[in-house]
Amino acid sequence: MPDYSSLKIRHRKEREQQCQNLNVRVHRALSWLNRAELCEDDDSKFIFLWIALNAAYAHEIAPEHRPKEYEFIYLFLERVCKLDDNNRLENLVWSEFPKSIRVLLNNQYIFQPYWDFLNGKISEEEWKNRFQRAKSIASTELGNRNTPKVLDIVLSRVYTLRNQLIHGGSTWDSQVNRGQIRDCTKFMGCLVPLVIEIMMDSAGEIWGKPCYPVTN
Repeated sequence: MPDYSSLKIRHRKEREQQCQNLNVRVHRALSWLNRAELCEDDDSKFIFLWIALNAAYAHEIAPEHRPKEYEFIYLFLERVCKLDDNNRLENLVWSEFPKSIRVLLNNQYIFQPYWDFLNGKISEEEWKNRFQRAKSIASTELGNRNTPKVLDIVLSRVYTLRNQLIHGGSTWDSQVNRGQIRDCTKFMGCLVPLVIEIMMDSAGEIWGKPCYPVTN
């Protein structure tokens, strides 16, 4: 499994041959991956890992053509999966499904419809039906080896946790609901380095301009 040190050494060797857009993305993503790996608490580590993923995929796009952020993440991961000739992401899904992924799919506290129910937006029956349906779809797509779709389902849970933390819906180092922080952080800690590595393997691809270009 790649980590910051191995990826940074590789980046130093290859950055002169990379296009500027990819170089900036990888450089920024690695800086946040490094910070995540230095963290001693899972809350901070998770946030920094999310920023690293964001640095890798986000780019400027006209507002009228801009999809919702989560839709953009799925399109990015779908593309990365297609570029993954060594099936690293598929292997990650298969190796982690019996462990962190299955646990995440069974955790209602990172399933957005559960919170919609608590806020009176949908009924209890509806959120429970959606919960079971999502788990069933994940199992089916895993059996079909549809890695992008499985990642999409898992990342939708991770994205709910991201919203809870970034929007102040959780207490730092809280004593409750620590399981989802631990499991999401573990999964992101595996996913993000692989995404960066695949991007570096695909230096000939057009990755688009990153958000907020480098200025003096």
